[in-house]
Amino acid sequence: MTDSLNSSAWQIARLPAADALVGVVGAGVMGAGIAQVAAQAGHPVRLLDVREGAAAAALAQIGKGLDGLVNKGRMEAAERAEIMARIQPARLASELAQATLVIEVIVEKLEPKQALLQELDGLLGEGAIIATNTSSISVTALANGMKHPQRLVGMHFFNPVPLMKLVEVVWGAETDAGVAGVIAQLARSWGKTPVHAKSTPGFIVNRIARPYYAETLALLQEQAGTPELIDRALRSAGFRMGPCELMDLIGHDTNYLVTQSVFEANFGDKRYQPSLVQKALVDGGRLGRKVGKGFYAGPPAPPLPLEPASSALPPLSLVGRGPLVEALAAWFSHRGLSFSRGESADWAGLVLGEMHLHLSDGRTAAQLAHERRYGELAVMDWPVAPDRIDGLAVAFGPRCSAAAREAVRQLWHALGWELLELRDVPGLAVARTVAMLVNEGSDAVWQGVCDEQGADLAMKLGVNYPAGPFEWLALLGAARVVELLDALFAAYRSERYRVSPLLQQRRWA
Repeated sequence: MTDSLNSSAWQIARLPAADALVGVVGAGVMGAGIAQVAAQAGHPVRLLDVREGAAAAALAQIGKGLDGLVNKGRMEAAERAEIMARIQPARLASELAQATLVIEVIVEKLEPKQALLQELDGLLGEGAIIATNTSSISVTALANGMKHPQRLVGMHFFNPVPLMKLVEVVWGAETDAGVAGVIAQLARSWGKTPVHAKSTPGFIVNRIARPYYAETLALLQEQAGTPELIDRALRSAGFRMGPCELMDLIGHDTNYLVTQSVFEANFGDKRYQPSLVQKALVDGGRLGRKVGKGFYAGPPAPPLPLEPASSALPPLSLVGRGPLVEALAAWFSHRGLSFSRGESADWAGLVLGEMHLHLSDGRTAAQLAHERRYGELAVMDWPVAPDRIDGLAVAFGPRCSAAAREAVRQLWHALGWELLELRDVPGLAVARTVAMLVNEGSDAVWQGVCDEQGADLAMKLGVNYPAGPFEWLALLGAARVVELLDALFAAYRSERYRVSPLLQQRRWA
């Protein structure tokens, strides 16, 4: 993110006045949302779409949404009327000539966007700014062919625009620093939280979020568990929606295309490789909620109430140290369970009678049982938020007895959790997903895409994650994350699990 070398009017760009004209080109869901937000901030807005009737339909949809706010008592009818009066449909690009800012929100394809941006570049006055709402196309590439590429900046909103707080302010190679600063300031005046990002594939959110989908799709391909089980495991880590239900909501065609775009833009980097599982859904027309079927036919069913523990538990001991062990200790005390503490130099988890439950370090239960020559052994997922858990994943070793398995189930019920039994795969669900999100965030910062605060803000505000990658890193420690990633790399022999240099440095530090 460097300043433009061209001394120009954009280096002394000013925040558009509250009543300055804003143009929005593209009257789809995103364009309509941006027009509404700009009008609510006091700007007159011209909404342009070449599709016959699209702008009028968008206006009707905006009005319907505002009616809902009025009916709920969250907006006065007079304010609703003022907002609607500020938004006018436009038939020709020339009607935007006096705008101080024009935001393009058309089809997510390079060539049509470039053509539009070049037309706007020739139409608008020298001090006007042009923004693109692209979610994945390079802002540098979009600026190619413009006479004044300094004035182009990414202004990436998230859906639904009136509700979501994040705006990624994306710098292309020639974006002027003054332009990016004005857009960030403008976003704040519109009630949004701006985060600066360098124009790289996926920017911040769509890049760092890839593992949330990719690890679940990999687990499904390995038959590790059902979509319901994996979704429940991730919701118990604090995510508002599980990956499968989220992909159903987004639409598998859309999610698959974004993944494919990021994969191709990164020259086939295995970390972003599309999934055969998702491709099969797309090929079969199972696109998600918009067609009534994806991983689910309709919304997933809520979990059934837990039965109380029905028998006395064997002696319970916590082994090792670290944030996850201490979180378990606090939760055991909160639930009124008696336990002792045990020290171990090489593993962390708990002992329940004869059963050893290892906190996942990326190795499978079968591998650990073989290495330790101990039959009653299982691996448990990371309890990153014990107070929010209603189900925690466990994978049992091949020689675990039925009695030991039942004891674990009884302990989980005493803790208020359901036992989610997954196939014995490396890293289970939460551990490998969180570790990969931390790793991806670390690489984004290492490569200068954003800073640590920006990565955390973007993921919490853009996709409602319970924590940002660096907040998780602070909780878990670099050593535990690197240990798990190294084990995944050893298990799969895939560059997908290579450790970010930033994480390596944090571990050595």
